[in-house]
Amino acid sequence: FVRTMPRRSLSLALTLLLDMALINAAFALGYYVRYELELFRPVNDAFQAPYSAYLPFQLWYTGLLLAFLSIDGVYARRRIASWFEELYRIGNATTTVVVILIAATFIFQPLVYSRLLLVEAGVITIALFGAARLLQRMIQAQLRKRGLGVARVLIVGAGEAGRAVMRSLVARPELGYQMVGFADDDPAKGDLGRFKALGGIESLPALLQSERVDEVIITLPWQYYRKIVEVVRVCESRGVRVRVVPDIFQLSLSRVDFEEIGGIPLIGFKPATIPRAGRLVKRALDILLAALGLIVAVPIMFVAGLLIRLESPGAVLFRQTRIGENGKPFSIYKFRSMRPGAEEEQAQLRELNEASGPLFKIKDDPRLTRVGRVLRRLSLDELPQLINIFRGE
Repeated sequence: FVRTMPRRSLSLALTLLLDMALINAAFALGYYVRYELELFRPVNDAFQAPYSAYLPFQLWYTGLLLAFLSIDGVYARRRIASWFEELYRIGNATTTVVVILIAATFIFQPLVYSRLLLVEAGVITIALFGAARLLQRMIQAQLRKRGLGVARVLIVGAGEAGRAVMRSLVARPELGYQMVGFADDDPAKGDLGRFKALGGIESLPALLQSERVDEVIITLPWQYYRKIVEVVRVCESRGVRVRVVPDIFQLSLSRVDFEEIGGIPLIGFKPATIPRAGRLVKRALDILLAALGLIVAVPIMFVAGLLIRLESPGAVLFRQTRIGENGKPFSIYKFRSMRPGAEEEQAQLRELNEASGPLFKIKDDPRLTRVGRVLRRLSLDELPQLINIFRGE
């Protein structure tokens, strides 16, 4: 039976089984945290309840959460969705289910219940799902780089948008897309490097079968509306997933905002600046995360500074002027990784420069100290930049 199941159905079935195991494990851990560890609030002996008393809660929790995960699109087929987006959807579904079950305790007043247990189970669920999805993405990325579990993609349209999509898919092998080529009605467009021209759009039905295409991405300009509709119809009739890259005045999709009114899609354009509320949230996160980072990094920074001073004389921190927001200059901080006077030696090493423009970079820079070489290899020389983040630079 498993051998005859479609790959997508098998993957979804395995994901659902794993999620059921994670949900039940999270609920069991929630019970352990509430009644064994007694975190946040001690348990009165009179209210001590066996785990079996919570089995109805666990059953409802599992069923409702799987339903709301599906409603929130967690099981939708999206290869490009980020981990944060998926975690947000999981958190939204879990919070909804926890609120529903807590509300049910007020309405039905069961003999045994603990609202704190439900909250703790919800938090643990989000944590377990987040860790599991992150691990799943890491494994999938490695498998896809080796050609396993990839989707064969055909690009329709070899214009600038089509070429940009081709380059992006090749540059991101962890997304799991394998380019089979492109179709375009312009015979003057031959092979584009490693991408093969497979014929005109009229040959699409035969190409879908001969090339075993899993997905089609349409990058035609919108004046070819009839052709786009025809391509979509052909793909849907053969069970091939199809997506369209909007040709909206060649603007980046990061500036395009999609809405709908009564099922009618509307496309707007986002302002290029971050709104005031977003800036406030970003600044609060900067301060919080930079402060936490500094607290964690203090022992490492102390040892690094001590080793720098023991190896060579001079300042522990290296300062360099950079241009920040609104053209305002500021001093960036790094641990000094070179011997004193290294900047004066730059002119003598100009012929060894491996970068272009104003950037000066040598792979095995002879000016590096032994400690500095280790700091750079581990990127620990940039830890003092947490100070710049904390100061809002």
